[in-house]
Amino acid sequence: MITGGAVTAMAAAAGLLLAGCGTSGDGVRKEGPAQNQPAAKAVTRTPAATATPAQKVDAIKLIKADPKVSDQIKKNLKPCVKDQYPVDVTYGQLTDSGGADVVVNVLTCGDSLGIGSYVYRPKGDTYENVFTVEQSPVYADIDRRDLTITKQVYGPGDAVCCPSGVDVLTYHWSDGTFHEMGRTHTDYNKVGNTGKVPSEGSEG
Repeated sequence: MITGGAVTAMAAAAGLLLAGCGTSGDGVRKEGPAQNQPAAKAVTRTPAATATPAQKVDAIKLIKADPKVSDQIKKNLKPCVKDQYPVDVTYGQLTDSGGADVVVNVLTCGDSLGIGSYVYRPKGDTYENVFTVEQSPVYADIDRRDLTITKQVYGPGDAVCCPSGVDVLTYHWSDGTFHEMGRTHTDYNKVGNTGKVPSEGSEG
């Protein structure tokens, strides 16, 4: 059985990784590349007022100054179009900071694959990295007050657009850190491993 958090995370990741799928999510404000347009103009999702940041975070500066971000991610983080970077930024409440936490996903320009996901917690005038995952393809999102990590699963011969399945991990903040609360795995229904399903009225 897929939990509500799993559905939300799967939809969010699929919107970036799979053509034709939409995004979803509650209680967050989001900005970043639009579907099928690398580093396009930012779009937003508006959260509850308590999750709205006092001002937008410079995600590029945050990533490049973060010692927990790998040198490879920093090296490859370049604009896709002019000064537009392939990052997806979400504001919401995940920790007990009392302010807006920040989730940053770093993507590839061509395929919008997530190559790094980070959670930053406001700490005075700065932000503290409290969660890092750099196992591509990965995508982090906020489901209510939980952190969801979606990882696409590829089998032999799978195209970038058509993974065989997806793993969704749910984390909750307590005692000063994130704790895994559960995980789900979904296998996508494919015919001949092509990513296509039978048309309506077809047999077998």
